[in-house]
Amino acid sequence: MNRPDIMTEPAARFDDWLGRTESRSQSIGPDPARGLAALLDRLETSVAPGAPLPALWHWCYFLESTPQREIAADGHARKGGFLPPIDLPRRMWAGSRFRFHHPLRIGEAVTRHSRIGNIEFKQGRSGQLAFVRVAHEYRNPAGLAFSEQHDIVYRQSRSGANRRGSGKGPARAAREPSPEPDFSRECQADAIVLFRYSALTFNAHRIHYDRDYAREVEGYPGLLVHGPLLATLLLDELHCRHRGRVLREFSFRALAPVFDSEPFRLCGGNPDNDGRIPLWVAKTGGTPCIQGEARLES
Repeated sequence: MNRPDIMTEPAARFDDWLGRTESRSQSIGPDPARGLAALLDRLETSVAPGAPLPALWHWCYFLESTPQREIAADGHARKGGFLPPIDLPRRMWAGSRFRFHHPLRIGEAVTRHSRIGNIEFKQGRSGQLAFVRVAHEYRNPAGLAFSEQHDIVYRQSRSGANRRGSGKGPARAAREPSPEPDFSRECQADAIVLFRYSALTFNAHRIHYDRDYAREVEGYPGLLVHGPLLATLLLDELHCRHRGRVLREFSFRALAPVFDSEPFRLCGGNPDNDGRIPLWVAKTGGTPCIQGEARLES
């Protein structure tokens, strides 16, 4: 019997997940921050008690400790827990939006409150898509430290040709080259970098470390660089260029995959009168892969 097309099923089947909440509490210990500082070559970053945790380093905390028996073939947790059991096999990070009020600090207790805000189905160029939006609030002893809107996209499996390892990624519409940046730095995240970041974030998704799986099952030409890692590198570069200014907002969305075999550039513009700065990750030739924006306060 053929599997039913989720696009033809009533969206109400996921109503039980809309508004679903969960809360977790954790102490912000020094070791994850120390590990990420080593990965980014930011050994000057203090991990002493009371030191501020740099923006986006929270992704090394509040990790999913899924039992091994509940891990699916792709390395993700099996569906049906907090996130809805959408019957599309490929799950990716589509983007995030942040509002920052004050930093988390090493040694303090933090609670993350999460809520599923929206579930939407679409028909895309590459087939069926489902978007899930999760709202997170992080609270420390000083109150709401920051909020995050996290977008997750679920996709169909690759075509038969790509599953056999054609070495080609998904067909994508041509994108306009990015503008000339006011600052940029060339990077490359090799397999060692990806493995270390996966370890720091307890991320078992095989597209980041299992080259055979990435090529033969997902149809990619190499290992995928984590979207959150690219976003972290962007903000790290911004911090180096604008030391002393306070980050109030940041958003990014994924446009195209970045692979371990190719260099990319961390790019940005100058701030406007409101402190807003365009940020992006571009491949060789200027093709944008990550599009973002930050707002700084003097």
